Amino acid sequence: MIHIEYLLIVSAVMMFAGVFGFLTRKSTLAILLSIELMLNATDLNFAVFNRMLYPDGNEGYFFALFSIAISAAESAIAIAIMINLYRMLKNIQVDELEQMKW
Repeated sequence: MIHIEYLLIVSAVMMFAGVFGFLTRKSTLAILLSIELMLNATDLNFAVFNRMLYPDGNEGYFFALFSIAISAAESAIAIAIMINLYRMLKNIQVDELEQMKW
């Protein structure tokens, strides 16, 4: 059986990798992947803390499952926006999206 501390360390590494990728990447697709990595780290935390605090309960697992469904819908919408941006501007780099500004 895996110790809870190891799972929390994996979740922290995933969160910091997501934050680092979000702050350093220029492509909107890479930024989206970094956000998904951060969301997966929080889902892992939901499951771990549910197992730690309420071993017989399933609330954390259901909340993590609901969060995964929401993040899948968010990813589909974000990818559709990126495809539309690429069709209009022929570029999806964050630094060069000047037409999106007011």
